[in-house]
Amino acid sequence: MTGQNPADTDRSREPERPFETVVHAVHAESRWPMAAAVIASAVLTLLLPDDLRLGPRWALPLAEGLLLVALIAGDPGRISRRSTVLRAVSIALVVVLAGSAIWSTIQLIEDLIHGGTETNSASALLLAGGSVWASTVLAFSLLYFELDSGGPAARAHHMPDSPALAFPQQLNPDVSSPDWRPRYIDYLYLGFTNSTALSPTDVMPLAPWAKCVMTLQSIVSLVILGLVVARAVNVLA
Repeated sequence: MTGQNPADTDRSREPERPFETVVHAVHAESRWPMAAAVIASAVLTLLLPDDLRLGPRWALPLAEGLLLVALIAGDPGRISRRSTVLRAVSIALVVVLAGSAIWSTIQLIEDLIHGGTETNSASALLLAGGSVWASTVLAFSLLYFELDSGGPAARAHHMPDSPALAFPQQLNPDVSSPDWRPRYIDYLYLGFTNSTALSPTDVMPLAPWAKCVMTLQSIVSLVILGLVVARAVNVLA
């Protein structure tokens, strides 16, 4: 009779361990850069002439402020809480910001075509046009920030294998750490470069919605810059 290894006997007596859940690290980012962008957008809205603003002077900044306070209260400090309610509030905030920026753009174009109070002064026109343009940059940057890869809370827990927006760090992992995540500053840079270059620079849109949104932003920026500068030159001449 072959002798049995005592070590094998001990292992056979050990109870089976339950399946161990792998806990992934959470790479959350601070709420404050995003909050600062919302506050800056509200200030720009207050600076706009009345005919370029949607509703009373206080209406949009108040709505944006209330939505921002709800987000901070529900997930303060760092963005990591995955919640359907908070996600809905974030989308609502982006819709208000983007809707306001596009409305102001349309009104500015109408004033440039038919004449408005700010179109007869080069300085007033450049100030109004610059405010509208900056508002669109902030609005679209927050839109990318909220829609890419399920939003900042989802990105903090897991990055998808196929993102909607491909950053250089994702296209070439050798230039970044394995746990790299895009932050709001990355989306702000995307919004700014897309509005100035009128095309993708280093961030590639992969999803259809990203291509459509970047195209819309380029068109809006092209119209604002082209018409405002042309009108300002005419006034100065």
